[in-house]
Order: sequence, then C-alpha cells, then structure tokens
Amino acid sequence: MPAKDVEGMTPTEVASFAKEIVVRKLSERAHSRSDLAQAMVKKRVPEGVVEATLDKFEAAGLINDEEFARSWVQSRQRGKGLSPRALAMELRRKGVDDEISREVLAELDPDAEAAAAHRLVQSRLRSLSRFDDTTKMRRLTSMLARKGYSSQMCFEVVRQELGAEKQALDSL
Repeated sequence: MPAKDVEGMTPTEVASFAKEIVVRKLSERAHSRSDLAQAMVKKRVPEGVVEATLDKFEAAGLINDEEFARSWVQSRQRGKGLSPRALAMELRRKGVDDEISREVLAELDPDAEAAAAHRLVQSRLRSLSRFDDTTKMRRLTSMLARKGYSSQMCFEVVRQELGAEKQALDSL
C-alpha cells in the first residue's frame, strides 16, 4: 500500500489524516506528545495541524507526558533494570520535559535501583562461572555501567554478589 501524502488533500482531510496517525500510534502503546508530533511531521502534516491535533488529544486526556513518563520508567526499570540516569536520557530522547522527568524519577525508590542492579548481576553471574573473579568483576561492572549505574554502585553490588557466590561455593 503506498504511503499517503498530504499534498492535494483538503484541510479537513489533512486534519482527519493527522488524527488517524495519532489514533494508530496510541492504539499500539502510550506515546509522548513529542513522539506523536514527530510521527505526523514525518508524514508531512503541517505544523499548525500537528499542534491542533495534539492539543485536542491532550484536552481529552489521551496524551499525558507525565503518565507516559511514569509508565515508561516503571516498565524500563523492571524489564531492563535501567538506572535513573539511563531512564532520564531515554525520556529526553522521547521528548519528555526535563521537569516532568525529574518529578517521575524522584518517585523511584533508591532500594529498588539497588535491587535491580543485584538482579542483573545475579542473572549474569550464572553465565560467567568459567571465568576468574577479576574477569567477572570487569564484565559485571561494565554491564551495570552500560545500564547507567554509578561506578560506586557497580563495584558495591558486584563485590557483594561475588562474595555471596563464594560463600555458596564454600558451603558445598
């Protein structure tokens, strides 16, 4: 099916086309206002129509960047074990206002961040059994760093988990 083009459309058809784009995107999953605007701009919907369409959806409560950010953060922290710093970068890329990001990230429990880091290390540790402790330490701290954890937390969590692994082996 060829892509639709707004050239040659009447203003009413363009508005309907813009609405169709937003409805399709929102039926897949929640999106930030910026994501939806980019999707319409990509389809060459005029700026004025983009803003008017988004304003209508926002007024109806179907677009809410704060709720989007909250669900995105919960999902990505739970699913990927990302740190607040990595989540803030993702939200920025999604076009969520920095103030909203700070608010939502402030709601995160610091203990949940540490627990997520421990879960990541525990799951990865199983596949590193053939390596020496130095190699395990390097690989595990690198993995956590890529997920956005501070170097202090990386080393703390990995040391604790390697110590727990040693205790488990010693008790056999």
